[in-house]
Amino acid sequence: MAANTFGEIFRVTTFGESHGKGIGLIIDGCPPGTLIDETFIQQELDRRKPGQSKIVTQRHEDESFIIQSGTINGFATGTPISIFIPNTDQRSKDYNHIADVFRPSHADYTYQTKYGIRDHAGGGRSSARETAARVAAGAIAKTILKEQGVLITAFVSQVGHIKLEHHYNQNLDTIEDNIVRCPDPVIAQQMIDYIMEIKKAGDTVGGMVTCIITGCPPGLGAPVFDKLHADLGKAMLSINAVKGFEYGSGFESVTMKGSEHNDSFTNENGTIITKTNHSGGIQGGISNGMPIYFNVAFKPVATIVQSQETVDVEGNHAIADGKGRHDPCVVPRAVPIVEAMAALVLVDHWLKQKTVKF
Repeated sequence: MAANTFGEIFRVTTFGESHGKGIGLIIDGCPPGTLIDETFIQQELDRRKPGQSKIVTQRHEDESFIIQSGTINGFATGTPISIFIPNTDQRSKDYNHIADVFRPSHADYTYQTKYGIRDHAGGGRSSARETAARVAAGAIAKTILKEQGVLITAFVSQVGHIKLEHHYNQNLDTIEDNIVRCPDPVIAQQMIDYIMEIKKAGDTVGGMVTCIITGCPPGLGAPVFDKLHADLGKAMLSINAVKGFEYGSGFESVTMKGSEHNDSFTNENGTIITKTNHSGGIQGGISNGMPIYFNVAFKPVATIVQSQETVDVEGNHAIADGKGRHDPCVVPRAVPIVEAMAALVLVDHWLKQKTVKF
């Protein structure tokens, strides 16, 4: 299977399956001397891990990891960094009943069609378990960016019909104060109550993650096929359950006139900025120094604790029964994944664009 590597200079390759011995990653192109903060990596993995609250899957993985190569005394040597994250709480038997059945809206049928074989236990490589490896890599990328003054912060801005209004003007320091990772405590409790209601019904619900990047200098990206927003879009759409990506004014821009949408330039104490930021910090595929912001839409998790009609591998009518441990809503755990993928995109563009100085 190809396409397991992301990035051109800062290249991340992930490996492993949801119910295998573990998952892991190899980073090639990490600059020598980069701080590899194991405590921070663990903190980021803990934000994504299952079993962390009542509104997520109750699979329990401590997400301990082993750095197998590429560092010395806590710093990158410039050689490939290998990190392994063991699986400790997989229950493959929970999936025996669907070994020959295609689950609705899962990757079962498409994987079987493309490769002629699939891992029915947890979906194998198609499982969101793989994203733990991305979060570990993203923690290293975030460390590099933070040292240069670039901060990446994501949060839950919508769950089902419950939406956080004016979500670009929230106090982002409060995101980790509640289990749904919404900066407004009142809206957060409404989201939690709704997720619990959905969970009790054996169903699932989708939501939105908003990400804001500050401190990014002008000049990252390129005007044709390596547009910064295009690479951010690819990164976000590669995350499990993502159905949509919009940056800046996004789809709302279709309702605006050019005179309303254009971001006028001004000089503020010797720095060129824009008076508004409908462009979302990116113009012509290149960052302009303003905050970058975007939304990522997640569908309801495909596995529901209800019986659904489907077919088996022979095309015969079958019933798919939802069993096992699954998220009633994926967005709280998706927050660090969105941040990680954004960090991987920015670090890769920074390393490609050596003329840009932070």
